Parts: sequence; structure tokens; C-alpha cells
Amino acid sequence: MMDRDYDVIVVGAGGAGLAAAHMAARAGARVLMVEAGDKAGGSTALSGGVFYAAGTSLQRRAGIEDTPEALYRYYLHINQYKLDPALVRRLCYDAAPAFEWLVGLGVDFPEENLYCSGVDKIRRGHRARGHGAEIAEVLEGSLSGLAVDMALRSRVQDLLVEDGRVAGILVEGDRVTAGAVVLATGGFGANRQLLAELYPTAAAQGELSWYIGSAHSQGDGIRIGRRLGAGITRPDRGLLLMTPGWEKELETYLPPWLIHVTHEGRRFVDESCEYSILSELLNEQTARECFAIFDEAARREARSTTAPNWSADRLAHFAARGQIAQADTLEGLAAQLGIDAATLATTVAAANRAAETGWDAHFFKSAEHLKPISSPPFYGARIRPAIVCWTGTGLRIDPEARVLDQADRPIAGLYAAGETTGGMFGPCYAGGGASIGNAVVFGRVAGSNAAAEAVQ
Repeated sequence: MMDRDYDVIVVGAGGAGLAAAHMAARAGARVLMVEAGDKAGGSTALSGGVFYAAGTSLQRRAGIEDTPEALYRYYLHINQYKLDPALVRRLCYDAAPAFEWLVGLGVDFPEENLYCSGVDKIRRGHRARGHGAEIAEVLEGSLSGLAVDMALRSRVQDLLVEDGRVAGILVEGDRVTAGAVVLATGGFGANRQLLAELYPTAAAQGELSWYIGSAHSQGDGIRIGRRLGAGITRPDRGLLLMTPGWEKELETYLPPWLIHVTHEGRRFVDESCEYSILSELLNEQTARECFAIFDEAARREARSTTAPNWSADRLAHFAARGQIAQADTLEGLAAQLGIDAATLATTVAAANRAAETGWDAHFFKSAEHLKPISSPPFYGARIRPAIVCWTGTGLRIDPEARVLDQADRPIAGLYAAGETTGGMFGPCYAGGGASIGNAVVFGRVAGSNAAAEAVQ
């Protein structure tokens, strides 16, 4: 073993980086973590703390029969196979062991927090009691007593290469050498330039779009990986949420009692379906937008806990500010919003019949979510896919978390995990918690393999 500062350097201290550092240190490596922010946790700490997995002990206690193979098939089918099956298979089969590992470290996943977080209607979403902050805190705490140093407020400029392999990093002008490097810097949601290049659907919304993750998610791993010749996965991947853009506040779900219509005046979806489906369908509509239509009676009755901005007083506030269109007739509302008035009238008439009979003959939305639109004034809110939850384009890796070059050859000494990478997600988000599952699963893989390569 040649003289070097550390065995493994992990760039980024979010969920993926913390998992990688733990596994590398447990394997006997001396580890340095380098984090651009002033504390560890990254976007994982800011998340809802859901871990998506199949075949877990928590599911078994709840009487749920589930398997990694079923999860794998679901992933492929919901995304029309537009992802990397080898990566997805590793993710699905390693998710349950990674979940049990988190439980063993001390993360509390209550049974009452096990829920259907995808469109598969199987309870695979495991929400930590303390949300993402708990997962991050437990992972960081697990490093206590291990040979792990952490440098905060330090941004990596480049990778060091010696004899054809990655041999360390250049950070704040200093050279730090190692036997292997793991890139776990998160995505690029906070970088407008990379959004325009790699996630144009998000960038198309301009200033309306905003990122819910860490402000330090600037795509550093992608930047320094590409400089070394790393391959990049298919662009325009990620998850956007629908929003009227009134405030930059995260509201995952819009109220299901709304009806969403296109510029043509037609509904296009059951408005109560999962957010991942709604945003993907919205991207296919004219101008990538739709309009939420409701009436005064619905506004007065609005009491939403999952979407606080859609409460009665807030709706009145936004209407007074001109952020919600209003008119005494549907024709007047259609004229303000640029909607075909005749078709909108037909659509609203059908919605009113559905509310009266309790039967939605077009999209079969549950009767509890059916409301008439008959009491003026009538309201219309422009809805666009503009909240960036995570970015899904990134460094190309193989199932061992090795970074691949543009000819799909592993770059010696370089690994990556989490939102820095791509290939695990297609056009549709599999379910809440898939991104944290991806971070922890491949963080563990990357850390273990980096240590195996470095400690010889």
C-alpha cells in the first residue's frame, strides 16, 4: 500500500455519502468525508424520510406478503422499461437489507407509518418517525468511533489521477490522496445552468420552478466526473410536482376535489391519483399546464391539511391578489384563462352530474371527491409542473456503483451513489421513498466496494 492521506474519500455527506462512509470504515478503511455545506444530512435530512422497499420485517409484521422481485417488475412496468434494469434489480433486491440495516442502526420506522406511497397499492413506503432528519442523524451518529474524518464547508474542485486511476481530490486548493473516491454530492436541482442542460422540462418553467432539496446540490459530482470522461445517463429525468406557484411552499398533493382541465376545456385525469402520475401527464398537455376549476361553495368549504394553501381563507387571499382568476360565469372564466368555453361548459356539466349521482363516468374518481361547480363566482388556477423534487440524470454507474466512462468502462478508483447518479428512474417516479432507498442502497454498495479496492 503506497503512502496516502486516506483509503477512501467520500464527497458529500447526505444519505448516500453517510452510508458509504459507514460501510467503508466498517471494512477497515480510513475515510475522509468532504461536505460543501455547514452540516451533514444533505437533501435526505430535508425529506419526508420515506424508505421504499419490499420484503421487509415491518411488512411481515403488518401481514403484507411482498418480494423484491415483485418490486422489480413494478419498477420496470410503470416506467415502460425506460431505465437500467441491472441497476433497478440491484436497488430492489438490496432495499430490504438496507432497510433492516437502518433499523439496526436505530432509525425508528413505526408500523403505523407504513403506507402505499406508489401507485402499486402495496404498502411499501416506510416513513421514519423523525422523517429524513432522523435518518440523517442516525447515519451520522453511526460514524462515531469509526475512522472517519469530516471536513465541512469544503467544496471539491477536481479529482486527482495517477497512473490511470483516481487517486484523491483537489479541495479548496489542497491535494488529498486516497485509494478510491465516492462521489455522493446529490443532484443539480439548485443549479439553473445544469437544469437547462440536463432537465429542460424543469427549466422550461423559468423562475416559477424551484428545488426542494439542499442549496448545495449544484451538480458537483457530475461536473468533476464529466471532466474525467464519465458517462451521463439519459437527460430530462427527475420528479416535478404540480403547483399554482402562489408561494414557494411544498405541497405534494393538490386537493382531490378539484377538476383539472386542459386549454381545450377537457379533464384528462382522475385528480386524486398519485402525484408522480399527475405531473407526468401534465407534461404532455398543451403548454405543459392545466387549470384547476372550482366554485365559491367549494372555496368556502376548503379545509386541506395536505395542501394548506388551498384553505378557504388562503384561496380568498390569492384571488384578491389576482393569482386566481374569477368570474361570475364559466364563459367569463374561460375567456380569462384562454380555455375553450363550449368544451368547458360540457366538462363542468358532466362534473355536476357526477357530483349529483356519486358516479364519475369519465375517470371514476371516488364519490367522496366529487363536488359540483355551480355557485358563482367561478375560480380557475393555472397549474404547472414546477417544483423540482429531485433530478434523475447523473453519472452512469454499474450495479457495483463503479462510475463508467463514455464507453461503459469502469473508471478505476471512482464510485458514485445517490442523486449524483442516474439510470434508476424513468419517466415515472415509482413511489415515495424511492430516492432515499436509492441513496442508501448504492451508498452502501459504493462504500463497501471502494474500501475493498483501496484496502489491499
